[in-house]
Amino acid sequence: MGEGRLPRWYFGGMGSAGAVFFTHPLDLIKVHLQTQQTVRKGAVSMGVKVVRNGGVLALYNGLSASILRQLTYSLTRFAIYDTMKNRITSGDSSRPLPFYQKTAIAMFAGAIGGFVGTPADLVNVRMQNDIKIPLDQRRNYKHGIDGIYRVFRDEGVQRMWSGSSMAVTRAMFMTFGQIALYDQYKQMLLQSGYFQDTVTTHFTASFMAAVCATAITQPLDVMKTRLMNASPGEFKGILDCVAYTARTGPMGFFKGFIPAFVRLGPHTILTFIFFEQLKKNFGYYKEPSRQ
Repeated sequence: MGEGRLPRWYFGGMGSAGAVFFTHPLDLIKVHLQTQQTVRKGAVSMGVKVVRNGGVLALYNGLSASILRQLTYSLTRFAIYDTMKNRITSGDSSRPLPFYQKTAIAMFAGAIGGFVGTPADLVNVRMQNDIKIPLDQRRNYKHGIDGIYRVFRDEGVQRMWSGSSMAVTRAMFMTFGQIALYDQYKQMLLQSGYFQDTVTTHFTASFMAAVCATAITQPLDVMKTRLMNASPGEFKGILDCVAYTARTGPMGFFKGFIPAFVRLGPHTILTFIFFEQLKKNFGYYKEPSRQ
C-alpha cells in the first residue's frame, strides 16, 4: 500500500512542523546554552532553571515562531529538493540520483530555505531567550507573526534578515546532513537486502543522518544564534562574532552540542517518519507518459 507514491511539495513542511511539538523544549534549552558566554549550566540544570523561573509552559516559549519557521524554512527546502529530484528522475524511484547530485540539490534547497526562513528563525530565537532578559527589556512578542511584524515596524526590513548569511550557510549544511544523507542512507539500507521500505528503515536512516547533521552544523548553529540574539551594533559582522566566541576556546563553538543532538535526533527522526507516512497515505502516483 502506497508503494511508488511521490511526496507532495508541502509534506516536508508538515512533517517538520509536527515534529516541533515534541522537540521544542529541547530546542529552547539549546538556545539558552548557546547564548551563555561562559559555561555555567548544563542542559538539565538549564531546563530546571527555565521551569523554576517561568513554569512548565516556559519550555514552549516561542512555539508559534518555531512552527512558523518550519512552515517557511523546512517547507521550502523539502519542496525544492523533492521537486528537483523528481524532475531529474522523472518520478522513477528505481533511478536513484548519484550522491553528488543529491548533495548539490540539497545545498541549493537549503540556501533558499535558510533565506526564506530567517525572519521566523530570528523571532524564534528571541522568543526562546526572552525569559533570560530583565523584565523591562523583554520583547514580549505575542506569537511568531506578531514578532515578525514588530521587527519590521520597529527595526526595519533589513533587521528581519539579521544573521541571514550564517542562517543560509547553516541551512545548506543542515539540508545536506538531513535530507541528502537521509536519502542516501535509506537507499543504501534498501539496497543491502536486509531492509524494506518500513518505519524501521526510516528510523535507522534518519538517526544516522541526524548524527552527521549535528556534527556538521553545530559551530554554525552557535554563530547563528548569537548573531540573531545580539542587540543592534553588538557585533560588527560574522568575523567579529567568531572572534568573540573564540575567546572561550574551540569548544565555545560547540556549546549546547548534547542538547542539540538530543533535539535534532528526535526532530529528524519524527520529521522523516511523518514525511514517509504522509507520502505513503496521501502521496500521488506518477502519471504514465503519453506517447
